[in-house]
Amino acid sequence: MPQIYDAALLRRELHEMPELAMQEVKTSAYVLEKLQALGIEAHRIGDTTGVLGIIRGTEPGPVMMLRADMDALPFTIDGKDCAIHACGHDGHTAMLLAAASRLVGRVKRGTLKLLFQPAEEKIIGAPAMIKEGVIDDVDLILGAHIRPIQDVPAGKLCAGVRHTASSTAFVTVKGRGAHASRPHLGVNSIDLACAIVNAVQAIWLDPRAIWSMKATQFHADSGATNTVPDNARITYDIRTETNELMAEIQEKMKAAVENTARAFGGEATIEFPEYCPAAVYDEDFRQEVADTIVECFGADKLVADCGGGGEDFHFYKLHKPSMKAAYFGVGVGAEPGLHAATMHFDDTLLSMGVDVFEKMVLKHLG
Repeated sequence: MPQIYDAALLRRELHEMPELAMQEVKTSAYVLEKLQALGIEAHRIGDTTGVLGIIRGTEPGPVMMLRADMDALPFTIDGKDCAIHACGHDGHTAMLLAAASRLVGRVKRGTLKLLFQPAEEKIIGAPAMIKEGVIDDVDLILGAHIRPIQDVPAGKLCAGVRHTASSTAFVTVKGRGAHASRPHLGVNSIDLACAIVNAVQAIWLDPRAIWSMKATQFHADSGATNTVPDNARITYDIRTETNELMAEIQEKMKAAVENTARAFGGEATIEFPEYCPAAVYDEDFRQEVADTIVECFGADKLVADCGGGGEDFHFYKLHKPSMKAAYFGVGVGAEPGLHAATMHFDDTLLSMGVDVFEKMVLKHLG
């Protein structure tokens, strides 16, 4: 009789070994040990800290993947840098390990892949897994995330977490330096940067859509108080409901930045170095998750889809549109909120996520 793991106990062990993105050495070793103890075929993924477990059926069938992330977040506490599991990734890893323990010997057809992904917080983990070919043969992918109390009540679940697209934009402004007593001989990069902020703020999209763009950093300093600065830098955080809306807003921002700079006799460029796509789900697969939640716990435990934040999970669907994708939320009473250093939750409720993982796999591979 294979050992059945308790997600709450696993989570408490994982909580004591928080590691940052692509540094999840102890965590991946822990995951490998737990999978191999179950007799599950498992290995590290390329040169990354990712881990892949595989349970093969004896009959033909689809390839289904369950995915959990493993990395913690960086904090500075009392002047010391540290890592803390403040987004619940310890809980996600625990849920997937517990689900794996329940599914040993029960996959009859197709193949079940168990992906323990690194570096979600840096938005580089999923692209690294894609590069390693992890999803090349996958037909269905299912993920999950614990939810803060603001999103989903403790003890309840939602069938879809509607993550938004997110992007960082860096605007580099080039003016022309001059002595502060003769500002007319230069192009003040602060004036130009302020005009760019106003121009971007005047951009409008369909008011029925959900979007935001806001300046989060502003830097300009010539090194002297009596010099017109020739360079400035603005950082933006952008959020949109859909990937199409993100493309539209980036195009309009680029035009606003470049045209405003020309009007002032300066130059400006905009880059979008960090991007995370919005959630794109297959409605029939998401509905299947909803039905499974009701079957497991009753209709009163299913709440409306929640949203907010970003997730690199959605790179998988973006890379392989033919693959069915879904991603559900588990209400564990996380407070005061995700990414807070003091974030805590009721890990005994992780078993609800394990139940959904288990039943979804058995529907397709059992």
